[in-house]
Amino acid sequence: MQLSRFTDYSLRVLFYVATHNDRLCTLAEIANYYDISIEHLRKVVHSLAKSGELETFRGKNGGIRLRPPASEINIGEVIAQTEGINPLINCSAQQCCLTGICSLEQALAEAQLAFMNVLKKYTLADMLRHPKMQQQLISSSH
Repeated sequence: MQLSRFTDYSLRVLFYVATHNDRLCTLAEIANYYDISIEHLRKVVHSLAKSGELETFRGKNGGIRLRPPASEINIGEVIAQTEGINPLINCSAQQCCLTGICSLEQALAEAQLAFMNVLKKYTLADMLRHPKMQQQLISSSH
């Protein structure tokens, strides 16, 4: 299973904003830090604001910040909302001579559930506990 670029960027934005929770962060500084297109980030931030992880402020002194504390943002839930909960394989949508007798679809569904259950054990705060990660996010920012 591979996560989409959108999910990757969503997690990166949350890491950055949570590390700088003492102030508003801008799209430009996050784009510069990660060397990501500001247009991609605009879509990511809009989605995270719509789902409640971020709060956005417009205007000259605007920016973004976490809405709930990092300890209340569940990594598994963020990934579920950015990736969607689609089966890894959808045998019923394909013309396969093994449909109805193949065990692969069920095995993949179990694996996907286990994957998501592990991720749901972690919060954004858990992801930021490593001191070197925090230092990297702080020292390289503007």
